[in-house]
Amino acid sequence: METRGVNPVSRKYFGTDGVRGLVGGDLMNPQFALRLGFAAGQVFRKMNKGTARTSVLIGKDTRVSGYMLESALEAGFASAGVDVLLAGPVPTPAVAYLTRAWRLSAGVVISASHNPYYDNGIKFFSGLGTKLPDEWELMIEAAIDEPLQCESSADLGRARRISDAAGRYIEFCKGTFGTELDLDGVKLVVDAAHGAAYGIAPHVFEELGASVHAIGVKPDGFNINEGVGALHPEKLAAEVIARGADYGIALDGDADRVQMVDATGRIYNGDELLYAIVRERAMRQPVAGVVGTVMTNLGVELALQAMDIPFERAAVGDRHVMEKLQAQGWLYGGESSGHLLCLDNHSTGDGIIASLQVLAALRRYQSDLSDWIRDLSMMPQVLINVEIAPDLDWASHPGLEKARIQVEKTLGDQGRILIRASGTEPKLRLMVEARDAQMAQECAQQLADSLL
Repeated sequence: METRGVNPVSRKYFGTDGVRGLVGGDLMNPQFALRLGFAAGQVFRKMNKGTARTSVLIGKDTRVSGYMLESALEAGFASAGVDVLLAGPVPTPAVAYLTRAWRLSAGVVISASHNPYYDNGIKFFSGLGTKLPDEWELMIEAAIDEPLQCESSADLGRARRISDAAGRYIEFCKGTFGTELDLDGVKLVVDAAHGAAYGIAPHVFEELGASVHAIGVKPDGFNINEGVGALHPEKLAAEVIARGADYGIALDGDADRVQMVDATGRIYNGDELLYAIVRERAMRQPVAGVVGTVMTNLGVELALQAMDIPFERAAVGDRHVMEKLQAQGWLYGGESSGHLLCLDNHSTGDGIIASLQVLAALRRYQSDLSDWIRDLSMMPQVLINVEIAPDLDWASHPGLEKARIQVEKTLGDQGRILIRASGTEPKLRLMVEARDAQMAQECAQQLADSLL
């Protein structure tokens, strides 16, 4: 059976997760960031129904361009009469939490997540710690194209740096672990991808009692995600084996996604970790349902069905997973990439908190990870990313369509394919899932070759 990807709703500036692009390009430059800050500030002030001043929190990852974009955004917000709190390098989910905890109007994150250093992005959280509603994003887009203005001196916003953001967030993460549990005697390797969690993630696990060896904690502005982190867990796997650690935890550049490794070097992706979390919850209380994406392995769906837990698929992107969770009133969902949502713990995806939930399950039931997910049988899945021209009409590409029909015939009812455009990069993602690994690889390559 085939599941076709669809292009996201066409917008001028916002993609599936804020505004993102090449630094120095049309969007990631100081002029645009200034206009974006001013436009967002106008919208936030308009939507702020109370009498308190409108205030936003700005956090960032470790890219060298973050300094430039932070300054431009700060100026834009201040010129719109919005106060700014500057948190410095903190994970994306930390901004979501602190925005809610400090009762601010909105949170802003300067990060391109898993992308290389020469990309950057700007995304927003509401005062509830969730992604902005579509209505708000469209209002900001409309305001960007209006003439840039400035409030009078008496009405300008103020800016200040805050020093306790990391400590507040560390305590929040620890609070999701369970007061009756600890990590005493557990040896961990934690890989922060030279990203936003480099000064936070190791402390969370250490303060819960674990012995931690940290890698990916020496950012230089250019090495974020480079050969480390959730995108490259093989380095973590080697380090876990070399150090005789019990587990490894790999985050991405802004720490909203996670991969884990066990003592044998086996890597566990987001699908497996989501199942591990849900299984633990289901042993203590009923789980109303789980949301995955069109990329979620069919094995997860079948394993949840065996537990009588409803499962639904959303479009790729944690935003879409969140929307479906909210519509259903469910708490758990995620993506294969490691974006995992536990809405009983946090309002957004959080790599540190997700890994804590897995570790809590293993400690609570005295199990190891491979045994804990023994009832989950993953189907071989091959994903190939093909770079395409931004204006390519891939849905009408004759070669791809011919290959798709042939692959669908080959798979029959023993697999499925997914073709979708990336929401953050000029790439086409080709996924084939089949019961036979070699067949999945050959079919995926056939699709990729049709685009050459």
